[in-house]
Amino acid sequence: MQRNTINPPTVFNSLQYGFSQAIEVRDGRRILLSGQVGVDADEHTVGPGIAEQTATALDNIEKILTVAGGDLSHVIMLRLYIVESARDQQQPIAAALRQRFPSNPPPSSWIIVSGLSLPEWLIEIEAEALIPG
Repeated sequence: MQRNTINPPTVFNSLQYGFSQAIEVRDGRRILLSGQVGVDADEHTVGPGIAEQTATALDNIEKILTVAGGDLSHVIMLRLYIVESARDQQQPIAAALRQRFPSNPPPSSWIIVSGLSLPEWLIEIEAEALIPG
């Protein structure tokens, strides 16, 4: 898979938040993942903090991609839905993204929402991946 992140100096430095402005990808199988939340395999919500829930949501994305024959390096887009009550806790999210995507991070959208399916959920992350093949 050819992958080229695009981060021109003419827009703000999104890399400090753990994402790129754009990505160009070619060739591969496109995988679209359902939104993942901070829930473990036994359907228990982790946390209660956003750092734990973000880490678990990213773990879930990684586990699904592994079954599909990929990994986090194949992620080409993230959409993060952050509940209003956690609006001021975006630093742990950025730290998790920088840790999981240390170089050439995928682009992402961060959307503030009034709530998610369960009141204890603070973040939901959708991912798109392109796996060589």
